[in-house]
Amino acid sequence: MLPPPAAGVAATIMVYGDSLSAGYGLPQEQNWVSLLQKRLHDEKFDYKVVNLSISGETTLGGKNRIAAALDTHRPAIVILALGANDGLRGQNLDAMRGNLDAMTEACRKFNAKVLLVGMRLPPNYGAAYAKKFQNVFADIAQRRKLPLVPFLLEGFADDREMFQADGIHPAAQAQPLMLETVWKRLRPLLKQQ
Repeated sequence: MLPPPAAGVAATIMVYGDSLSAGYGLPQEQNWVSLLQKRLHDEKFDYKVVNLSISGETTLGGKNRIAAALDTHRPAIVILALGANDGLRGQNLDAMRGNLDAMTEACRKFNAKVLLVGMRLPPNYGAAYAKKFQNVFADIAQRRKLPLVPFLLEGFADDREMFQADGIHPAAQAQPLMLETVWKRLRPLLKQQ
């Protein structure tokens, strides 16, 4: 158990995700994580945001580097947004579940609150696999009593205009929507300074 940050020091929110949180293909200031930092400042929340998201990251990669990330940044809150690449690669969902579980446990040991961010797969992955994939997030959130963002791309996933040319990565105009989706579940975890 680690002590809380000293008074007067901004607490850290660590965003731990993949290209969807890294802002792939966008100027840094346009991604939803940068917009989160601005929102926190504008609404007088004394938090700094550290974005450790890596394009292409899987839950295994995240599990392998989370201890060092937690030790370095000592976050009060971790926004855990990994799993999309596991699903897109058709990886074993039990392994994905185990990796997400290990990361949430590592965060618990550092006294960091976790906001779990879920994802959904396109229909071409088959209904059975897609449903099992989606249920991994809900099951972990329920079992570990974590707040859950069920789907990061809520409200625009079917709107082709909201994505970059690759059809996978959200465009700049989608980033505020992603922020709003996360904010609804993040706001109750925040302490006003």
